[in-house]
This record gives sequence, structure tokens and C-alpha cells, in this order.
Amino acid sequence: MKRSIYLILFVFILGACDKGFEDVNVNPTKPVQVDVSTKLTTAILLASSERYDNWRANLIYQSTMMQHMATLAGYWAGDKYTWDRGYASSLMDRYYTGVVKQVEDMLLQLETEGGPEEMKAITRILRVFAYSRLTDLYGDVPYSEAGKAVIDGVFQPSYDPQSEIYADMLNELEESAAALGTGTSGFGSADIIYNGDQEKWRRLANSLMLRLGFRLIKVDPAGAQEWVTKAINGGVMESNADIFYVPHTNGPEGINQNGNGETFLADNSPRLSKTFVDFMLNNDDPRLTVLGSLPENTGETDGGGAAILRTPTERLDPTTQKGLPNGLDAGLLEDSTGETNIQAYTEPNRMLVTGLDDPMFFQTYAEVEFMLAEANVRWGLAGDAETHYNNGVRAAMEMLEMYGGGGAIPSADIDDYLINNPYDPGNALEQINTQYWAATFLNEYEAFSNWRRTGFPVLVPVNYPGNVTNGTIPRRLTYSESEQVNNPQNYNEAISRQGPDLLTTRVWWDVE
Repeated sequence: MKRSIYLILFVFILGACDKGFEDVNVNPTKPVQVDVSTKLTTAILLASSERYDNWRANLIYQSTMMQHMATLAGYWAGDKYTWDRGYASSLMDRYYTGVVKQVEDMLLQLETEGGPEEMKAITRILRVFAYSRLTDLYGDVPYSEAGKAVIDGVFQPSYDPQSEIYADMLNELEESAAALGTGTSGFGSADIIYNGDQEKWRRLANSLMLRLGFRLIKVDPAGAQEWVTKAINGGVMESNADIFYVPHTNGPEGINQNGNGETFLADNSPRLSKTFVDFMLNNDDPRLTVLGSLPENTGETDGGGAAILRTPTERLDPTTQKGLPNGLDAGLLEDSTGETNIQAYTEPNRMLVTGLDDPMFFQTYAEVEFMLAEANVRWGLAGDAETHYNNGVRAAMEMLEMYGGGGAIPSADIDDYLINNPYDPGNALEQINTQYWAATFLNEYEAFSNWRRTGFPVLVPVNYPGNVTNGTIPRRLTYSESEQVNNPQNYNEAISRQGPDLLTTRVWWDVE
């Protein structure tokens, strides 16, 4: 399945090469249309994206705001609620020139060529995912006119209200699910997510509908219940075999490689947050030995000046691990804890979650099970909440094996965890959504969105000197600075409707 990944990097070059005398009468100024299946592979990888925005929007900002990560480095703006406009706009900058442009082009090509309905449906589902990530992070964004520069000559797209974007995305998912049947789609092996399996794409459409339906819970509770009910009745993910993720490879470089893994190889400053490590330590969570480890270099030297290194066994000992508090720099760390050695704090396990060929998770079966549990708590839907909660915890732990054999957690350890941390109906929503937060480690887009939706887990804000939020956790990221220059009318219309282009402005569905 991964062989398709290698092909896309040079397929466009091949299309421009001299193929011989048979092409002598072909207009050399007219671009050669690339097969739409190849474009799907590219679109999927562009959705996973590269180091640039995974480093900035996903990790620097959201992972630290959500207290999965912490760092002393000043350029990690999200850890301290400071504002770096270029970092904050990085997803917008990459997605509109990447996956958005690609899926809009694919839909046009499928319409022009009379492509099969199931191929259109799969493209529409991927399109919804891309736009949902954009609108959840920024609020009102270009939607109805986005990606139309080449297609329709729209170089200054309008910003659609998020309420209208959501209505259309949910409708797109409903129609796409209905258009999918059984068997393999025309994309075949070019579909590096589900290998063309229409049934898995149908379950994904309903699972994304479940996610987006729940986003409405604060602004339109009745609408949320309606869409959640539709999603459940339509059929959602059933196991970890249905996970929506992108497989990656060690090379070639660029979008073939996992952008998070590229980040950790380039930046050794991040540590696991004290909030996250304490959650796992306090609950005897077996994920800590998978997700975290102590740096091999202790930061200390022996009598001869040589660095003291830890052994792999010591690195995986949970009792030696501690998380780094958020919102500190080196001076504040020493003042508040007396600690001066950053190597004493748990880092992301570089033997496991920092590989270039790691999967990039977009939506997991564990998340779906936690939402089914919440649907039962709120509305009596989907069966038994406790069963779904247990299924979610188990799935979240078992899926770590997808990082490699070192991620495998024995079933007996998961059983013990559930016995020692049983479902609590009196505290159900907090418990369910705190586990959701734990399960979305490294998919910080979803961790941030679900936290804004539910308020869980309960996070303690930081108040770093010079922060721009008055010591409150940001509620969105900010638009590209270039939009003020290149698309001023539509940019100004968006902020006049939504509110100032600040980290503290709430998106439509995130009402107080």
C-alpha cells in the first residue's frame, strides 16, 4: 500500500518530460491532467502535511495549550500564551495551498470526467475533514470560494460564517455516506487510508458526523442531538481497524514523512507536561512507559567530564519520570522548583513516537467510543455508557501498537487499569472527556477542539510574563498576516462578524 506514496513525488515531473515523437502534436503549453487516483494519494499526504505546520500549529501552540507538552524554549509560544502570528497561521498557510487546492481540483476533475459517485463521495469526505480542521482552529474561513483561484479565478475568497460552514459540512457527510456502497472504490490502492474500502469510508463519514454534531452542543443542543443520532444510526467505526490515519514512510523527505516525527528529530526542547504525566502517574496508566521516557543524556557528567547516559531500562521506568510544568522558562523553573536540569524531565519517547514512518492519526475508534458513551449519558443513545467507556480506554491503549512493537500494552495491564479506574456515572462527562484528551495526544487539533467544547480536562492556565491573553488559555489561532494585505475586504468582514483576530476570540460554536 505504501508504494503509492513514493510515486507521487515525481509523477508531476514525469508528466512534463519529453515522451517521444508521439507527443509532437500536443500543445506544450497545456498542462497534462494527472490521474485523479494519484491526486487522492497526494491529497491525503497534504492533509497530514509536513513539519512546518505540525511543528507550529499542532505542537508549539496546541500541544502546550492543552498541556500534553511543555517546554522552557521561548519560541514555543503556546506554552506561554504569547503571540507569533506566523506560527499561529501555519495551518491556514499550508492547508489552503495544499490539501484544499487539491481536493477542489479533484472534485472538478471527477465532475468533468463523469467519475463514479463513490469516488466523489470519498473526496468530499476528505474535503470535509480538511475544512473542519481549518474552521475549528480559526472560525470563519474561506469555504464556498476556497481553492478556486485556478478553477474560477477567485483570488480573494470570501470568509464564510462558521455556522454556514458547519451546516454544509454535515450535509456533505450525510450525502457522501449515502453514496457509498460495498466493495472497492475506483481509487483502489491509491487510497492509502482504507485501500478503497467503501464501507470503511462510509463509517468514517458517520464518525466525522458524530464529531461535528457534538461540536454544536453549546450553541445548538437540539441540532447536536439530531446529527449525533443520524451518525449513530448510520453506523460509525467498529474497531481499531477503522481508524482514520495516514501511513508514512522514512523517505523520501517531505509529506511522505510524519511531520510530528520530523519535528522531534529537529527540536529536543519539548517535554511531557506535568499535567499529562501526573494524570498517568496518579492512575497507574501503562501509557506512560510508551509515550514518555527520560532523556538518555542525564545532563550530568562523571569525574572525567564524560556525559552520564541512562540505559533503555531506566528510560522506561515510570517511577523515575516527572512532567515539566507549563508556562516557565529556565529562570522561572529554577525559581519555582529549584531544578536547573531540564534533562530530569520526561520527554516524548524518542524510541517510539518520533519516527518518520509513524502513523498520523486524524480520528480514532477510541474517540468514537467515548462520544458514544457521552451520547448515552446525555440522551440515552447508543446503548450502555460504561461499555463504551471501557471500549474507548481499551482501544486507546491498544492502538499504540500501531507505532511499532514497543507500543504494545498487555491486555492484563489494560484490565487492571479499568479495574482500578472504573467508570463513574456520577462524574461521567468529565471522566469520558478526560480520557478523550489522553487518547488524542499528538492530534492536538482534536484535543483543543474537544476541550473547548466540553471544558475537560480541567486545565490550570499559566500567567507567563508578557502573555497576550491575560493568563487565560487561548480559544483559537489567528489568521495569516498576508490576508490583511492581499484579501483585506473579506478579512475585515470576517473579524467584524466574528470578533478581533486575537487568540482570545471564540469561534461560533464555542460560546461561554
